[in-house]
Amino acid sequence: MVSNLIKTSIYCLFCKNSYRNISDICYVFSYRINAPLISQALETETVKFETLISSEKKTQHGQDYFEALEEQSLKLQRRVSDIVRQIQFDKNSSNPALFKALEHYQKQDANIDKNAPTDFLKPEERTALISVDGKFRPSLYKVLLFVHVAEAIKSGALNLIHSEKYRPLDDYLISKTDWQNNRAEYLERAKLTEFADCKSTLNSFKSLLDKQFQKTNQNFKAGKNPYLSVRKDGTVHVKTPKQEEVECLPLKAFFPARKYISIIEVLATINQATNFLDEFEHWQPKYRRKKPAVKTFFAGIIGYGCDIGHRKLAQISNQINENELENVVRWYFSLQNVQAANDRILQFTSQLDLPKIYQAKQEKLHTSSDGQKRETEKDSLNANYSFKYFGQNKGSSTVGFIDARNFMWYSTVISSAEREAAYVIDGLMHNNVVKSDIHSTDTHGYSEVIFASSCFLRFEFAPRIKGLHKQNLYAFKPRKHYEEQEFILLPTRCIQENIIENDWDDILRFFATIQLKITSASQLF
Repeated sequence: MVSNLIKTSIYCLFCKNSYRNISDICYVFSYRINAPLISQALETETVKFETLISSEKKTQHGQDYFEALEEQSLKLQRRVSDIVRQIQFDKNSSNPALFKALEHYQKQDANIDKNAPTDFLKPEERTALISVDGKFRPSLYKVLLFVHVAEAIKSGALNLIHSEKYRPLDDYLISKTDWQNNRAEYLERAKLTEFADCKSTLNSFKSLLDKQFQKTNQNFKAGKNPYLSVRKDGTVHVKTPKQEEVECLPLKAFFPARKYISIIEVLATINQATNFLDEFEHWQPKYRRKKPAVKTFFAGIIGYGCDIGHRKLAQISNQINENELENVVRWYFSLQNVQAANDRILQFTSQLDLPKIYQAKQEKLHTSSDGQKRETEKDSLNANYSFKYFGQNKGSSTVGFIDARNFMWYSTVISSAEREAAYVIDGLMHNNVVKSDIHSTDTHGYSEVIFASSCFLRFEFAPRIKGLHKQNLYAFKPRKHYEEQEFILLPTRCIQENIIENDWDDILRFFATIQLKITSASQLF
């Protein structure tokens, strides 16, 4: 107890905290404790505290960080060194200092000495490369090089020549030569003709945005938006209304009396109505042999859908030949075939009257998307760390898209460390069956570039953003213009039209590439 009180006293003295009760101090330094005991304990605890302070300063200056990197360097080198030596990087890099260091690393066959380029490093990193005794730390240099390379590849500052995801942006877009020669044709095919002239488009946007600021502020002043409020510091807050419970009839009467319906029966009934199995074509166009039995396709769908695996499914099923099932899965279950089959089912379902009762507005289709984190037990290209959800384990995120009629028409698996916003456009551009008029996401599914994309791709973007008061609102007119009209909701930034005008042709080329599905939006973003 005495030791704890002494620790508390020292902590409070150093941190300038007040004691809850002055009697605690008296108890430590009073007549009830031997003076030498106090002196000895105080001296011990003070030394410990000073050691802690110096350790904190050391950590803040990055010394512990660099030492930890150096300790793990050999382990990282065994995994990464050969890869970095063999990969061909694009010399047209926006970080020439890093590219120079990579060239040196590859030419020296990873044998690094004090003559290695260090211009790509931060000042504190260059300082850390020299140890206390004046020696160069090659292991630390290598691990810092790997870290900078990884960051540069992810940000696009460094590109790879042979890659699907990490080539220069221009490689993914319609080629400049082709665009310049056939600009009008591309704009017409991508339905972007109305945006061809930059000046007229920006004037249109300017008018629409100004009207929206006026409308929103007028509605707030008139009391038509009870969920919007203004805090004392002038920031706005949007309150989410509680959803009222809706009474409805139970659906039990509409279903058969039998409690269970087999998956085979469900698939057979759907196929009878839609003929979705017709979309499962052989990979080889000239293949002319008889198509396998319907039951084999159903077995393949169940094996994948229920995560059983086609081999195990064949072993536990009657009248299913394992070799035939493996042949069907290998030659008929392409991604394109599965997506086409799903689209055919969606197209049939959209013609029914029952799903339409869920639509609040029949003239507009409201869609939404969200990601669900899942822990992965095995290594995966999409697995990554996310301490909030998995602690020290890895996981991925499954992003699903659904509309107001409860049609789930698209899903994709991404890294748990990636933002979902980059994949929103992928889902909306996925097929021609479900065409969204309004799309909603949570905070993780929005970004400013998605707002810009929604304008060119003709859908409204309505995300549910947490912390709206922290977001930037943009306008073509300065903030003072709206303050003079006594608006409550004010823009924080002014749009710089000259920057947009200079890059307008590339902006159109960018969105034409997405609209014509030459490259997916997530790759470009």
